[in-house]
Amino acid sequence: MSPEQITQVRNYLCQRLGTEAVTIKPRKVQDSVEVYLNDEILGLLYIDDEDPNDISYDLNISILQQDLDG
Repeated sequence: MSPEQITQVRNYLCQRLGTEAVTIKPRKVQDSVEVYLNDEILGLLYIDDEDPNDISYDLNISILQQDLDG
């Protein structure tokens, strides 16, 4: 993901989640970035840009049972 795409997605997530506490960090793998909320990883964000006219993003959030029990 380009820095411009990361900024656009971060701004969108901040607006939708109602907080400025969202950060996005690049990974060594170019097809995804890490999304953090309050310095805790929220999930991985993937880009689907095979068709440059139809780019989409997929936020994958994993919720552990131990987090729900705690």
